[in-house]
Amino acid sequence: MRKFYVLLILVAVAFNYSIGQTVKAKIDFESLEHDFGTFKEEQGSQSYSFKFTNNGASPLILNNVRAACGCTTPQWTKEPVAPGQSGFIKVSYNPRNRPGPFNKTVTVTSNAENTTVVLRIKGVVEQREKTLAEKYPREIGPLRAKTNHLSFVKIAENDVKTEELEVINDSGESVKVDFKTPPGHLTVKAEPATIPAKGKGKIIVTYDAGKINSYGFMMHRIYLTLNGESNYRNSIGISATIEEDFSALTPEELASAPVVSFDEKAHDFGDINQGDEVEHTFTIKNSGKRDLIIRRVKTSCGCTAVTPEKKIISANESVPLKVKFNSRGKRGRQNKSITVITNDPKNPTTILRVSTNIKSAG
Repeated sequence: MRKFYVLLILVAVAFNYSIGQTVKAKIDFESLEHDFGTFKEEQGSQSYSFKFTNNGASPLILNNVRAACGCTTPQWTKEPVAPGQSGFIKVSYNPRNRPGPFNKTVTVTSNAENTTVVLRIKGVVEQREKTLAEKYPREIGPLRAKTNHLSFVKIAENDVKTEELEVINDSGESVKVDFKTPPGHLTVKAEPATIPAKGKGKIIVTYDAGKINSYGFMMHRIYLTLNGESNYRNSIGISATIEEDFSALTPEELASAPVVSFDEKAHDFGDINQGDEVEHTFTIKNSGKRDLIIRRVKTSCGCTAVTPEKKIISANESVPLKVKFNSRGKRGRQNKSITVITNDPKNPTTILRVSTNIKSAG
């Protein structure tokens, strides 16, 4: 008898489970993927509607439809879908500035027994012809350029390097290009000196690192005079990192070279009040056999001042490097860097960091 009751209970549980399964909604799509094929970017957004049917026994509710990126926008049936009825999820893809193949997903979550369904769209976008303003987005008076900055990246201390910047005259008149007096280590010219209407030219900049007598990252600006008119906005930024040339050192010289080290490379002042000036002393040591020379100390902010006790450090000598931070006009979390450049051939550049949290007055 007991076995009979146990069997009866198991049958009842199985029946209830079966009923519970059949009363759920079930979402079935006609297709899970759509290929837009190849289309032109200028055709604009492309859309496709994924159709589905609720093949379950309860109303179907779409809880969320999430696209994998902002370039894909979904719309969908918001009201509950009765058993046997259909709905849609419309997916649009915006090809603007997205040439080439794409493959994007849309994740659908619902109250159906198949809770999550992933839809997919794909295709290939043919790039449109860009406008002149898009090809040359930087305006320099009537001239346009792809950038208004020339980077020489790294230059050895005595090297001479030349870079060019293409420009186009977007006006209906010719433009004569001159330059206000550039820094002594830069030579600048335009070819041609007069750029015809709608014509192209180039600005040629030669950087003579031997004339600058400095190391590390350098930033300069050259100013253009166009048809005799000067405007400070008509300028080009020039950057370079000047590095000491250790390539001629022999193995013996490298073995006896200076070696820089610091007792620490970061310091946190903790909480300070706005307007406070705080200081910390790092210790720099020469662990090598020859004199260590501090070539340059550069801070990331004028609010930070650094004073090395001396710039030539003997073998096995340690000297203090005092850092002051002025919090005037600052608030909240502050992180500043100090770049120390030396003649250590293996480690010429060291970055020190100071940080603090500034509490507002009152």
